[in-house]
Amino acid sequence: MTTKNFGEIKAVAYDIDGTLYETWKLNIRLPLHFLSHLYFFSKYNKARKDLRKMGITSDFKKEQIKYMAEALKCSEEQAHAKLEKIVYSGLKSHFVKIKPCRNALESVKAFKDAGLKIALLSDFPPEQKGELWGIKPFCDVILGSEDCGALKPSTVPFEKLAADLGVKPEEILYVGNSYKYDVLGSKNAGMKAAWFTKKKKDKSGKADFVFRNYSDLMHAVLEQ
Repeated sequence: MTTKNFGEIKAVAYDIDGTLYETWKLNIRLPLHFLSHLYFFSKYNKARKDLRKMGITSDFKKEQIKYMAEALKCSEEQAHAKLEKIVYSGLKSHFVKIKPCRNALESVKAFKDAGLKIALLSDFPPEQKGELWGIKPFCDVILGSEDCGALKPSTVPFEKLAADLGVKPEEILYVGNSYKYDVLGSKNAGMKAAWFTKKKKDKSGKADFVFRNYSDLMHAVLEQ
C-alpha cells in the first residue's frame, strides 16, 4: 500500500502498554498492589533496567529469574514463583476493566480493511492482557519481546517481528508511546515510527509521525 505520508507500507505494528491503553488507567488501579510488594518492585524495576542494557540473551526469562533470585536472596524457584504471582498473573486481573484509547480499535480495523498486516509487540507477555480488547482476531503476529531474548529498544524483537510478518522493516509502521523504546527502537531496526504522545512534535525529527488521537493516525496512514 502506497501512502502519502509514509510511502510504501505493508504492516502496522503496535506497542501495547501505554499505547493501546493509557498508562494512567492502569496506575490508578495499582497503588495497593505496589505497596503490598514495594520491596519486590524496587528490585524488579532495577532488574528490567539492567537487563535492557545487557541486550540479547539466550533465554531472557531464565536470566530474569536468576537476577531476581540474587536480588531477593532466594532460590530461583522462589524467584520464579514471585514473578508469576506478583507480575504476570498478579497484574492480569487489573486489565479487565481498562478500556483502550479512543479510536485505537477502530484504527486496527481500518488498517486491516485496507489490506495491511497487523502486529503487536510488547515488553510484557501480550497474553497478560487477555483478549486485547477484541484486537486479537485482526492480528497476523502477536509477539512478546521477552520471548525474543531482549527488551526494547534492542533491535532484536523488532527484527523478529518483521521476520514473522514476512515484511521488510522499512515497510512496517510501528506505533508506540515510548520515545526511547518504541520510536528509537523501531527506527534503529529500519522501520517507520508513529509516536503516540501529548507532545505536539518530535524536536529530534526521529519519529515519522506524532499524534494524540488515533483518528489522526488513521487519516495519515490511509491518505493516498
